[in-house]
Amino acid sequence: MNHKPGPGSFALPRPAFFLSACFFQFLQSVFMQSPGTPPPVEAGISFGSNLGDRAANLRAAIDALAALPGVTLLACAPFYETEPVDVPEAFADCRYLNTVAIYAVALPLDAWSDRCHAAEDALGRVRTGYHHPRTIDIDLLYYGDAVRDEPHLHLPHPQIASRAFVCRPLADVRPQLRLPGFSATVAELLAALPPGGVRRWEG
Repeated sequence: MNHKPGPGSFALPRPAFFLSACFFQFLQSVFMQSPGTPPPVEAGISFGSNLGDRAANLRAAIDALAALPGVTLLACAPFYETEPVDVPEAFADCRYLNTVAIYAVALPLDAWSDRCHAAEDALGRVRTGYHHPRTIDIDLLYYGDAVRDEPHLHLPHPQIASRAFVCRPLADVRPQLRLPGFSATVAELLAALPPGGVRRWEG
């Protein structure tokens, strides 16, 4: 059941790619029929890159997670070019490409978090300083209904509602999603944000 895309499988980040809720329920039923295997949980991931070949970095990261055992890609939003947020002045012109992908994940939360960090390292992420340019940034947005508040993991991501570069692509693939602790849907969160700073990237 794993989605294992080949090289260049996301060469065109438009239109948004998604699988239906019925397919996700089918995946759950398949896993539930295998004793000892937990049913998959829907998990949202935000990707960003402002160093090197940004689009190639995003595609490689999306594919790397989709290739993991127990992980299936359900949806991928278009790419958006965005202005850097809260970066040092020297990097103010290093614009990001951002997107969001949705996965069905049959891994425990901590293992999923570890795999995401490992993918960053494998794709050349070097942590040189606070909000410095990076080849890839992978952020966990949500993992089912999980709520976590720990130094290394906060779920749902506490800045979803304030970041258009997250809300815009997430609204493309899960507009009616209502995250734990949020009274508004993702589409409503996006509508409440000021316009500007995010534009569809056509490549």
